[in-house]
Amino acid sequence: MPKKFILSLILLFALSNSTNAQFGFSHEIGAILGPVAFQSDYGQRHDFSTNVGNTGYGIGIIHYLNFSYRAECNCYTPETYFNDHFKLRSELSYNKTELQHFGKWVDPDRTSQIANQLRAMRGSTAVTNVGMQLEFFPLSIREFTATKGSLAPFISLGGQFSFFDPEAYSLLGDGSLDNPTTTPIKYLGATTNSGGTVWSIVSSLGCRYRLNDVGDLMVDMRLQYYFSNWVDGLNPDETIYKENKANDWNVWFNFGYIYYLN
Repeated sequence: MPKKFILSLILLFALSNSTNAQFGFSHEIGAILGPVAFQSDYGQRHDFSTNVGNTGYGIGIIHYLNFSYRAECNCYTPETYFNDHFKLRSELSYNKTELQHFGKWVDPDRTSQIANQLRAMRGSTAVTNVGMQLEFFPLSIREFTATKGSLAPFISLGGQFSFFDPEAYSLLGDGSLDNPTTTPIKYLGATTNSGGTVWSIVSSLGCRYRLNDVGDLMVDMRLQYYFSNWVDGLNPDETIYKENKANDWNVWFNFGYIYYLN
């Protein structure tokens, strides 16, 4: 799996450099990190304790094509609406979350076998993403770049290809989730510890702060929806258990620093 990650990173930046060579755009690079709330088949739906408890971390490196500026001539590109309001963001990121059941079904006052089994279930998922987003800045990118202390809000939409590696187990018995003594019936035959790949759609809402001539600070809130329900390692039969019919997704609030390669 690490070889795939490295290859993805090389291809991503090779594509960016090739594009720059052909069209004369400028580059920006940066790093992001922050908490990730993973929405999965663990825990109660729409429950605050689940959202807080199943929160992990994410880190990433990002690259931008800046269409408003040409690095090789130290000059602006032709002034068009697209050049002054859009950037193309490439990304390689990683997030990991420890998972367990929260909510009313595992409250201490519940003493049934199913409640005990749910309380003993544990899991985790580690996801590496590679992909692109097109970011839209409603305000002028040129004006933002020329003004220290200015703000540049943005929204984005894109897609990512993800490698996921889940783990699901129980604190009861031998730790296996493949027998009825440790596992509620809805999860029997509906767990995996095998990794895989999946496509996802990503949308962000954020803002940049112009720190100095060569760098910006950034915050953004991201929603990532995976086209699979196996990312967390659980996938109960959705025709029977309607509460688990949604695919896995996460919300990532990240902080970042962007450096201009002019």
